[in-house]
Amino acid sequence: MADFVDQVVLHLKAGDGGNGCASVHREKFKPLGGPDGGNGGRGGAVILEVSPNTATLLEYHHRPHRKADNGKQGQGSNRDGANGGDVILPVPNGTVVKNAATGEVLIDLVGVGTRYVIAEGGFGGLGNAALASTKRKAPGFALLGEPGDALDVMLELKSVADVALVGFPSAGKSSLIAALSAARPKIADYPFTTLIPNLGVVTAGETIFTVADVPGLIPGASQGKGLGHEFLRHVERCDMLIHVIDCATMEPGRDPISDYEVIEAELEAYGKLEDRPRMVVLNKADVPDARELADLVKGEFEERGLRVFTVSAATHDGLRELTFAMGEWVAAARAAKPVEEPTRLVLRPKQLGEAGFNVRRVNDNLFQVTGEKPERWIRQTDFSNDEAVGYLADRLERLGIEDQLVKAGATAGAEVVIGPMEGGYVFDWQPTLNAESVRQGPRGTDNRF
Repeated sequence: MADFVDQVVLHLKAGDGGNGCASVHREKFKPLGGPDGGNGGRGGAVILEVSPNTATLLEYHHRPHRKADNGKQGQGSNRDGANGGDVILPVPNGTVVKNAATGEVLIDLVGVGTRYVIAEGGFGGLGNAALASTKRKAPGFALLGEPGDALDVMLELKSVADVALVGFPSAGKSSLIAALSAARPKIADYPFTTLIPNLGVVTAGETIFTVADVPGLIPGASQGKGLGHEFLRHVERCDMLIHVIDCATMEPGRDPISDYEVIEAELEAYGKLEDRPRMVVLNKADVPDARELADLVKGEFEERGLRVFTVSAATHDGLRELTFAMGEWVAAARAAKPVEEPTRLVLRPKQLGEAGFNVRRVNDNLFQVTGEKPERWIRQTDFSNDEAVGYLADRLERLGIEDQLVKAGATAGAEVVIGPMEGGYVFDWQPTLNAESVRQGPRGTDNRF
């Protein structure tokens, strides 16, 4: 069973808002004491939070469905319903959140403590006490609670490490990270022994840093060959790249210089890594022929401006010098970087017309109304209650929707869709007579119907 998961799809559902209450205060000798229905509670939200104690997405691999609590319904005597409890999902530092359907990046969560509300809870409906006015003193209806957001998101983890070890399969990266740190990755003498990144903590004097053992790269990795994209994305957040080169390979057509150039070509094709400093580690120097080859090519790497170390992960030869060189580089990089702050959230409101809604003529007898307010009001309306439907008609008329429908060419009996064309609410439109000019009927009724 996998113990490291770096990509998972979550099915999220925020809590629905509670319904408002339609109630009339009753007391001895006061048969009609006025409306006293409370408001419904707000539904709980689903929140992602960067946690220092979470390293993988394994928990969500096993339990991908998460739902927040619904708000409670309002009650009489002006008692509001309780809000639903939020669900806080801890994620590792460096988690990218994408819309699973479109692939759009919603946010890049970096910095411990960063929070992002991924699914908003629905608003609770107003009770009839909150809906009372001088014209409607005792409403016989209340508003329904709104449904919470429901969506599928993809969480993608990009390892946050100071140093990344890159190279061909079986170059000795896992052996090197095991020798440098307390990490114990699987080590074997066949390619692609490492299928998941391994992280190790290394100490060099007073500097403590993390090293990521990135699974082996091959030609074509930048185009996805050999799961290249799955591996390369773990390199993006590393401050420094170390080429681990196998000087003892017996494969024909391979040598340290060509291995370096192939991996560099894949890193360049993948992009976003041009500014990372490089270092070369010539590994497996415990093999006599490998030591000679390392001495032969070391000068050529140095002529390219690269710092080169000849090491043996098996005998630990040269590892002390390598460790302190990495520590110096990491310390300098940290001193030059600004202090990491939690991700800044930017709110981008949806673009609407000046009135807060849009009216579109679909064909001769079909019109579509979109906008946050009218769509919310539709969801809040109890269509089994005539008075509630009349209240909705008044709200839409005051917003100016009827005037815009007339300007768009709508006539009595035209079909009007409020919301999306698929799944919206369809009406046969009739111009509204405002309720203020009509005598109010019994509670729960509307004389216009």
